Amino acid sequence: MAKREVSRPGIRNITWFTLAMIVGYALIVIIAITVVSFLAIRKTDTVLKNKVISMASSLNVQMKLNMNSYISRMETIGTLAFGVEEAYTFDATDPDNDEFEAINAEKVISDKLYSLCIMENFVDYAIVYSNNRTVGKLSNGTASLFGNTIYDQLHSMITRQRTNDGWAAGYNDDFRRIYYVKRIHDNALLVISFYSVELEAVFDNPENLRGMEVRLTNEDQMIIYSSEADEVGKPLPEEISRRIKNESSATVMDNEYLVSVNSCGDNWYVICSVPTDIILNEKNEMKYYIAAVAFIAALLAVLLGTELSIRITKPVKKIVFSLDTKASIDQLTGILNKKSFEESAASFISSSLMLEKHAVIILDLDNFKGVNDTLGHAYGDIVLTKTGSILRAAFSTEDVLGRVGGDEFCVLVNNCPENISFEKHIEDRCEALSREFRNNYTGDNGDYKISASIGVAVFPDHGSSFEELYSAADKALYRSKQLGKDTYTIYDKSMKEEDK
Repeated sequence: MAKREVSRPGIRNITWFTLAMIVGYALIVIIAITVVSFLAIRKTDTVLKNKVISMASSLNVQMKLNMNSYISRMETIGTLAFGVEEAYTFDATDPDNDEFEAINAEKVISDKLYSLCIMENFVDYAIVYSNNRTVGKLSNGTASLFGNTIYDQLHSMITRQRTNDGWAAGYNDDFRRIYYVKRIHDNALLVISFYSVELEAVFDNPENLRGMEVRLTNEDQMIIYSSEADEVGKPLPEEISRRIKNESSATVMDNEYLVSVNSCGDNWYVICSVPTDIILNEKNEMKYYIAAVAFIAALLAVLLGTELSIRITKPVKKIVFSLDTKASIDQLTGILNKKSFEESAASFISSSLMLEKHAVIILDLDNFKGVNDTLGHAYGDIVLTKTGSILRAAFSTEDVLGRVGGDEFCVLVNNCPENISFEKHIEDRCEALSREFRNNYTGDNGDYKISASIGVAVFPDHGSSFEELYSAADKALYRSKQLGKDTYTIYDKSMKEEDK
């Protein structure tokens, strides 16, 4: 007789219970991972938004400063026209003008204006008289645009009565050119113009925010410049306009756009905007990836959670690093800007022990104004770029380098070779810098000498905080200037007594 298999309900119940435990555990892990992932995404979203808003605001402020600097430079170039006496004394409307003398005066003025015109990519660089006579370079486009009323129309662009000048764009709905007008005398105006596309170099856009659009508008929100060239001359898009209505300095972020605005120049506005989904694109893609993986990650919860956390934070770090770098580095010299340098240096000093040695070195370029005035800002930029290279070559990667003014640089020295004293190391660095600048010439023929005046203060001998060290180094720099420039001075207590 065949043996009969006996049914065992207890074993079957244990099997179902075990299966229920496994399923329950899996569900708990999946739910836990889902909840944690959801909270992590929300937190990441909040941190990312706050950081991006802060960095976008800083970037917009930097663009505003770049625009103001560009405007100031154009105005400075305009004033160079007054280097010739005839430019501000000759009046083409005077009926008593001698014809021969008038021709000679106009030739002198024209030669001067044409020589200045080549300094920048100007469309117009001319003097317009109240009888509509012009001297210098006046393009056919401008002449056709204004016609026989050119003097009156240009005169209406003077909006600053104190300085008798003004900026304008969009005359007769033509936004291709930007005009600067300055009154020379009662019957003459100086006009400078350039194409708005020239502002592309002013409004630099970080590569990792390729979706950001940068615009310059007038007070009527008509676009003077845009990173999208076909927008020039059109009204600011309504979806951007309504987010910054009546604001002159603000940053707004919602589910659709991040928009930042700052006023500059003559009632002009720098406006940066980027769709929110572009900023959060990688994070949103990762959110769906987390949700899908969570359902199959019961046995790998810890390892997978770690990997997912890294993957979530990666786009945040990438964007924040790009904005931090853009906001902290001086783009011309490649070293820290004033704010970032002061923060880094103050942090180093505040965390240092009194047994440690640091030094603050302030370096000011001698005769730099002469380079700008004589050779132009392009040569000035070359000198500043070269200075950044000299500083990077003279100091180690442990030292902090910064540009703290137009032609003023500062170094926090933290590192010293083991075979010499810290004081000797500082003197050697100052000697090397002075020597390097003594051999530094600029200009087409290398005939304009640049030197450096240097002031030094040592921690903790001359101060226990960065502010105290900077003040002491600044006094030492002033002493170097008094001694005839092109030298270095280390702070001593006698300088403190001199201030009393």
